Amino acid sequence: MIKIYHNPRCRKSRETLSLIREAGHEPEIVEYLQNPPSASELKELLKRMGKKPMEVIRKGEEVFKSNFKGKSYSDDEWISIMVENPKLIERPIVVKGDEVRLGRPPESVKEIL
Repeated sequence: MIKIYHNPRCRKSRETLSLIREAGHEPEIVEYLQNPPSASELKELLKRMGKKPMEVIRKGEEVFKSNFKGKSYSDDEWISIMVENPKLIERPIVVKGDEVRLGRPPESVKEIL
């Protein structure tokens, strides 16, 4: 089973979803802006991707620029910030079994399909 943390308004997220479907899969779709992952779930996704929170924060978002730019937080604090402000989570995140990939670029998920 494949799961995609998806934002239907995001072109890259839609492209990644199309790639998954073209590969013959119908994923579980989590619209993470409405249903954000918990802190423990996000921490596990990051661990499985081999990424630190700052590597998947959308620094161009207004909420980041207004509230967090230039400030220093621990990884756990960044995770809490991302859970409280899911718009800051880079998208899409694709999970298949133990494999987790950030769909930027969308082609990066092909290796787990």
